[in-house]
Amino acid sequence: MDKNDLQNELIFTRFDRMSERYPDRTALLYLGERFTFARLRELSDRFAGALDGMGVGKGDKVMLYIPNCPQWVIAFLAIQKIGAVMVPVSPIYTSHEIAYMIEDAGVETVICLDTNYCYANEVCLNISVKRVIVTSLVELLPSWKRYLGILLDKIPHGRVDRQDNVYAFKALLNHPPFRSAVDLDPCEDLAYILYTGGTTGFPKGVPGNHIGMTSYVNDVTEDVAGGYLKEGEDVYIAVNPLFHIMALGLFMALGLNKGNTTLLMPVPQVDAIMETIRRHRARWLLGVPALYRMILENDRLDCYDLSSLTYCYCGGDVLPVEVFNRWQQRFGIPIYQVYGSTEMGHVTYSRLDRTPRPTSIGLPLKSRKCKVVDPATLEPVAAGEVGELLVTSPYTLKTYWNKPDETERAYVNLNGETYYRMSDFVRQDESGELVYVERSADIIKHKGYRVSASEVEAALQDHATVIGACVVGVPDPRVGERIKAIVVLKEDARGVGGAELINWCHERLATYKVPSYIEFRDMLPKSKVGKLLRREIRDEERRRIFREEPGKAVLQPTSRRSVER
Repeated sequence: MDKNDLQNELIFTRFDRMSERYPDRTALLYLGERFTFARLRELSDRFAGALDGMGVGKGDKVMLYIPNCPQWVIAFLAIQKIGAVMVPVSPIYTSHEIAYMIEDAGVETVICLDTNYCYANEVCLNISVKRVIVTSLVELLPSWKRYLGILLDKIPHGRVDRQDNVYAFKALLNHPPFRSAVDLDPCEDLAYILYTGGTTGFPKGVPGNHIGMTSYVNDVTEDVAGGYLKEGEDVYIAVNPLFHIMALGLFMALGLNKGNTTLLMPVPQVDAIMETIRRHRARWLLGVPALYRMILENDRLDCYDLSSLTYCYCGGDVLPVEVFNRWQQRFGIPIYQVYGSTEMGHVTYSRLDRTPRPTSIGLPLKSRKCKVVDPATLEPVAAGEVGELLVTSPYTLKTYWNKPDETERAYVNLNGETYYRMSDFVRQDESGELVYVERSADIIKHKGYRVSASEVEAALQDHATVIGACVVGVPDPRVGERIKAIVVLKEDARGVGGAELINWCHERLATYKVPSYIEFRDMLPKSKVGKLLRREIRDEERRRIFREEPGKAVLQPTSRRSVER
């Protein structure tokens, strides 16, 4: 197959090709259960047939509301094969969060766990969702493993109401396989809609076409991994959630699209990760900075042989130099970096043929074009100077779903090309690598997640007593940044404390978005035109930390601590 054919080949057709080349090779290993390429293809074809039989077709939106498990992969491949559109979301989202996304994207089918069925059912009672497909973390494991897990009380489970529009995932796998060919335009037809934080408090849907995903997967497989990846022989451990663009891209590039084995972890439990690496000799790892730190600080690290690890990538947040150095000293291998966004997919990678530097986020991928500009004038800055990063690609869609105002704010036209404003500040060194400097005050990186400050502020301001809120990230090397909220209450508010507001957020936001700290003030800093000066508060918080602990940017770990009024 030549380069042009490879560029236009769809993700699922490449997987099918690998399943024909390596039918007996293990594609997934999950909680000790092996799924060969042939078995995974058969299951995905059967699930595609079931969806098609229900009336789910080209362009229809299907929400994946489940964590890492074989069912996620089966559903993903099936949705792509019938030409439907995947809407993957975090399984810890609340009903408040998924309700907005279901309505915004026009989702008609929801695939969920039995443990979050209550949220899905609550939403579906009020929104015109046509069907809910329910599964469990262990549904595709052998019966003896399921019974043992139940006996030892190791398997979480939830109550499911059996209704006409509620289906069991496993039962649908008995459907005849889908064998039809769907006419898909790789450039025009949608493959997914991913949601990311919005500047107005509402999440933004990012539509992605098939060729946009294929373009960066090609770059990673052919140009970054290249001769370092052993097709049909390698082992990759997938820890990060597949609903995230970074994790999904690496999973396809290193695993399914190259005939390799992926060790799929349902939850990021450190001892389980290290034991899985040891037992199955994983060579490739993707993690966030917090994962690398947790491995280094694990009391039982010496009990695990991790010598098989060869290529370790880090993304989702800035990698602390201290973690980079400790990892190099402990294991004798570096941590490489990957950088990107929901809007642009994967953008830059550290190259494997050179020693990475901890502050560098690598070189742009072949299909991505980067500019470093003055954020006010959008003029390119001089070589080596700091500016805002702009990215474009001929393969990506450059819009938000149903949000023209957000699109206008985030994208700019320069010399006939549409660039996305990454809201990150970088400089380009003499080798062409991008060196990360800082991010916009609007985005907080907590435990590898991108948290929109505006979304958290909007949730707080929905409370009857809150008239103003400002949310910022406070540096903490363990989690990247902790989320702190500065709140202004109404004059007649009585008896409202930080604990109540944090509980309010827990009811409306995923756990990782909930503030760790609440501080009450009489007013917030604003510009002359009334715009919230979030960066001013963020800088104030950073000065306070360095004043209290010079040379360190650390907040003591806490849970739901608040500063009461």
